[in-house]
Amino acid sequence: MLDEFLTFINKQNLIQPTQKTLLAVSGGMDSVVMCDLFSKAKLDFVIAHCNFGLRGEESNEDEMFVKKLSIKYKVPFITTTFQTSDFAENEKISTQMAARILRYEWFEKIRKEQNCDYIATAHHQNDVLETVLLNLTKGTGIAGLHGIRAKNGFVIRPLLFAEKEIIFDYVVENQIIWREDSSNESNKYQRNLIRNEVVPLLKQINPNLENTIQQTVERISAVEDIFEQEMEMLRKQITWSDAQATFVNYKAIQTLSQPVIKLAELLKPYNFTYQQSQDIFEAFDKEAGRCFLTPTHTLVKDRTELVITPKNLKTFESQIITTEDELLEINHLKLSFGKPFDKPEDFTVPTAKKIACLDATKVRFPLQIRKWKEGDWFCPLGMNKKKLISDFLIDQKVPLNLKKDVYLLTSNGSVVWVIGMRIDDRFKVTDKTEKVILFENIK
Repeated sequence: MLDEFLTFINKQNLIQPTQKTLLAVSGGMDSVVMCDLFSKAKLDFVIAHCNFGLRGEESNEDEMFVKKLSIKYKVPFITTTFQTSDFAENEKISTQMAARILRYEWFEKIRKEQNCDYIATAHHQNDVLETVLLNLTKGTGIAGLHGIRAKNGFVIRPLLFAEKEIIFDYVVENQIIWREDSSNESNKYQRNLIRNEVVPLLKQINPNLENTIQQTVERISAVEDIFEQEMEMLRKQITWSDAQATFVNYKAIQTLSQPVIKLAELLKPYNFTYQQSQDIFEAFDKEAGRCFLTPTHTLVKDRTELVITPKNLKTFESQIITTEDELLEINHLKLSFGKPFDKPEDFTVPTAKKIACLDATKVRFPLQIRKWKEGDWFCPLGMNKKKLISDFLIDQKVPLNLKKDVYLLTSNGSVVWVIGMRIDDRFKVTDKTEKVILFENIK
């Protein structure tokens, strides 16, 4: 098995001989075998163990067993204890999901502290089979069908070449002792139900089920790579972002083959489900302003674009600017402003919307930056009459979820600049202007 282990590591380019790996060791058969193989391969490693506190004294005995294992292999041992049940209850998630979140966050922390290059887990071919079946049962996209990857960021799975039976044969042949997790027999966990009840039935149809699924997974992974390359090209063509939002040209999506699938893939980073993607697609031909939500983002269907904004932006109501200030950074704004200067004879007024070029004699400090509110008005550049900010934003076709993040620069109560959009005509630079002051949104 050692030869197959080293061959798999080299073929998948998992680690180099000079690199150090953090091994996630529970004390079970799979992780103990992984330790033994790393030791026999003379690879540099550290053992990390999570005590989830879910099985009382049995959990503590697992911890002691793994500690003795580290002494046997003469490698560092790091452990921690989690209040897993409390975390699951507070976060309103399953115990298994809570354990997964806790352990991977901790593993990454220890990886950095121990200067390890990778985190190794002892997943094998049977785990791939169970994952694929579980994902199929719950509903999944392409990513759910590739099962468990041999390498994903800093996480590697060097036992994915092996079936459970091969691992068992190895422990018998090498007289290796391990700890049996009693919870593996309980079908209250979904994965155990798949393992203990579903897989044995499927193996009556195909005794070589693990290998068959592994081959299928490899083919699906190849298809996924092709699809991701196409999606990356599509993202560059029809999506763009600024400091406030991400924009998707939905008119272009309507011309694509399999538009819902591709829309769902575009929206996946913002935690929209496939069903939501279907609903959003159906809204393409309906009126603008329809809103869709996830725990992290808001999507508004505008006239020609989908506008996606994060929910977690910290907001502020107002801030004062004095003559001593030079830079102000708030949310998507990063305003720089210099001192007033004499206007040169050949001075050209900048036309970029991100710059406010103003007659310094008409600007009274201290200035204020604040959110716009109903009833606010100004005289847009080029007009000699009032216009409500709300009407101006409608004319500018500002999407609903971006209106809340429009800020004003005011002087003595008057709007000087709808930041990033238009200055007030009363503060513009004219032939009679002697001193100029510039404000720029440099984000």
